[in-house]
Amino acid sequence: MEGTEVKEKTKNFIAVGRRKTAVAKVIIKEGKGKISVNGVDMKKYFTRLAHQVLIKKPLEVLGVSDKFDIRAFVSGGGISSQADALRLGIARSLVLINSDYRPLLAKNSLLTRDPRMVERKKYGRPGARKRFQFSKR
Repeated sequence: MEGTEVKEKTKNFIAVGRRKTAVAKVIIKEGKGKISVNGVDMKKYFTRLAHQVLIKKPLEVLGVSDKFDIRAFVSGGGISSQADALRLGIARSLVLINSDYRPLLAKNSLLTRDPRMVERKKYGRPGARKRFQFSKR
């Protein structure tokens, strides 16, 4: 899998999640359930409750919310895209920890990368699909 690695000495499991232009590098290790994003507590970085629930979903599906500490570094995109990228990164790193988690995560579609990206602007037009105003006369 692209962007995954295991550090044997420290038992850190590293995975990458992406969404639109957001990238999240996730480092997971055994701990007490602390999640930090860019060196800040997750609840301070993602202030919306919906984003917090979205990020914790892979852990809650497996029932391991309080068994792992997560450090994440996110960049690019908006706050919602970063939350989605982080969720994918967490799910991928959990699969690295134990491959038995894969079927349950896949069943809840937590291992699927959302392929939607912004469509590029075309030449001779004001946007990707927008046309200039039509004038009959």
